[in-house]
Amino acid sequence: MQRFRPYVLPVAIVLGLLLHRWCAMFSFLVPFIIFFILLLTFTAVDLRRLRMTMLDLWLILFQIVVSTSCYLAITLLGGSHIVAEGVLIGVLCPVASSVAVVACILGANRETVTTYTIVGNLMVAVVAPVAFTLIGDHPEMGLWNSFLLMTSKIASTLALPFFLAALLQFILPSVNNFIARYKGLGFYLWAVALLFTLGQTIDYIFLNGEGNWASIAWLGGLSLLFCIIQFGFGRWLGRRYGDVIGGGQLLGQKNSAMGIWMANTFLTPLSSVFLAFYSVYQNLFNAWQMAQMKKK
Repeated sequence: MQRFRPYVLPVAIVLGLLLHRWCAMFSFLVPFIIFFILLLTFTAVDLRRLRMTMLDLWLILFQIVVSTSCYLAITLLGGSHIVAEGVLIGVLCPVASSVAVVACILGANRETVTTYTIVGNLMVAVVAPVAFTLIGDHPEMGLWNSFLLMTSKIASTLALPFFLAALLQFILPSVNNFIARYKGLGFYLWAVALLFTLGQTIDYIFLNGEGNWASIAWLGGLSLLFCIIQFGFGRWLGRRYGDVIGGGQLLGQKNSAMGIWMANTFLTPLSSVFLAFYSVYQNLFNAWQMAQMKKK
C-alpha cells in the first residue's frame, strides 16, 4: 500500500474537481472523519511527553502578526476587501488536524506535531473572534458569541479525541495500543476528507464565481504565494529547532475545511476561495514531497 501513497492525494484532488457536485453532498461527513484521524494520531503518541517549545511560540507569532499585517496593508492600500479577508483567513487558519498523518510519514517528530496541533488550534479559537469582531462583517454576532461558536467548533473535532485518547492511555492502555497499530489508516481517511472538502469548495466557486473572477484570480495567485512563504518559513524555523519537516508542515499545512467554514460564517464567503486554492497547492506539494521521499 505504501507505494501508492504519492498518488493518493493527486487522485483525491482530481476527483474533487471532476465530481465536485457529488462530493459536496457528503461534506457533512468531514468532521467525523477528522475525529477518527485525530484519535488515531493521539493514541499513537505518549500524551505525557507533549511540551511547548520556542518553535510553537514562533509559529503562533507568525500567524498572528503576518495575518493581521497583511490584512491592514491590503486595506490601507485600497485593495479588495475580499482579497484582504482571504489573506487574513489563509494565514490565521489553524494547522490541519490531520497534519501528523503527512508530517510523520515525511519524518517529522510526532510529539512536536501533536503539540502544535493542539496549541495552534486553541490559539486560533482565542485570536480569530477578536480579529473578526474588529473587521466588523457581522457585528451582530459580537466577540463572545464568535468565541463560543469558534470554541465549540474546534472542541468537537479536537478536544473529544484528545480526551478519549488520554482516557484510554491511562485507564485502558491495551485498547489504546490496539488502536494505535492502525495509525496508518489516518492517511487514507485524510484523502477522503480532502476529496469531500475540495468538492464542496469547487462547487461553491462554480455557484458564486460569476462576476467575481478578478477577485478569484487575485485570491488564487496570493494563495500560491503564501503557500510557498509559509512552507518555506516554517522549514527555516524548523531547521533552527531540529525539525525541518515539522516546522514546514505545521505552518504550511492548513485545516482548509475549518478555514472555509470560518470564512463563510464570519467573513465575506467568497474569501474562502483563498483556502480552496491553498488546499490544492498544499496537497500537490505534499504529494511531491512523498514522491521525493520514495525516490530516496
